[in-house]
Amino acid sequence: MKREITVWVLMMLVLLIILIIFNISLGSVYIPFSKIFAALTGSSLEEKGWENIIFQFRLPKAITAILVGSGLGVSGLLMQTLFRNPLAGPFVLGISSGASLGVAITILAGMSLGIGLSQLGIGGNWILVLSASLGAFTVLSVVILVSLKIRDSMSLLIIGLMFGSATGAIVSVLQFFSKAESIQAYLIWTFGSLGGLSWDELKLFIPVVLVSLGWAYTLSKPLNALLLGDHYARSMGLNIRRTRLVIIVVTSLLAGTITAFCGPIAFIGIAIPHITRLIFNTANHRLLFPMVIICGAILMLFCDIIAQIPGQEYTLPINAVTSVLGAPVVIWLVIRRKDFSKSFSG
Repeated sequence: MKREITVWVLMMLVLLIILIIFNISLGSVYIPFSKIFAALTGSSLEEKGWENIIFQFRLPKAITAILVGSGLGVSGLLMQTLFRNPLAGPFVLGISSGASLGVAITILAGMSLGIGLSQLGIGGNWILVLSASLGAFTVLSVVILVSLKIRDSMSLLIIGLMFGSATGAIVSVLQFFSKAESIQAYLIWTFGSLGGLSWDELKLFIPVVLVSLGWAYTLSKPLNALLLGDHYARSMGLNIRRTRLVIIVVTSLLAGTITAFCGPIAFIGIAIPHITRLIFNTANHRLLFPMVIICGAILMLFCDIIAQIPGQEYTLPINAVTSVLGAPVVIWLVIRRKDFSKSFSG
């Protein structure tokens, strides 16, 4: 079994490296693979324009895709384990809706006041990042207060879904009273984007995501206990309320940060944990966490490659690609594995 897992890991790491190089090679300017490999290994290129394209535009986008896929996959795993619900994702607590509300207020209300926020850019703009972060943090604060007063995780799930519906309704009202230009600017943000982050944004984005991923891994043992039920976890000496609070905070850091910088990106958080469980046939979080990180990075890079439509100048919305490509995969896996619900609980 260990040998089989080792083979899978090596294959996935090789695939990850191949996808990184292929992802960097795509764009309106063709750059040979040999030149990309040389630049990434520290060699200086004679074509300084190629070097600038690789390091200032394409490499940051590839790094963003890796972190987004890993972060959303891990946050989805946390939520599915906490609620013991295979349909739970990183945004079930309303974090994404809160971020969307913050951006909606900034764009829709701002433009109504004559502030041309549509010119500020998508995802990589600090004003949109700040507004999305404030919106996500507001919803997170409310969810944390609620979680301290209730014991049932399912009730918390329902409350999170209600928060999401409420914030979605507020956004709809703002859209109803907004001009077409501001609505279009907001809709573009909701498409999601991996290419809007510069190295300045990545200096904040990378540490937050990496620290959150490391924090999530330290929860492996409590999460394994939660899979067997709250009563068993308590008998093992686990503080359910404190563990639940930490899981919520870590998930919110991952999902909130990714949404703030890249916009809402659907499906990845729900699908990756299931795909990983079915590949490795395990519910042990000590193994699941690193494998979810690798699988999430691979799938996100692949979706970004498809979104760029190789050979074309157009780029599809990453949100649409993740859903269109991912949903059939999960449906096929569920049909192929009839004991799907059992595999979720180990």
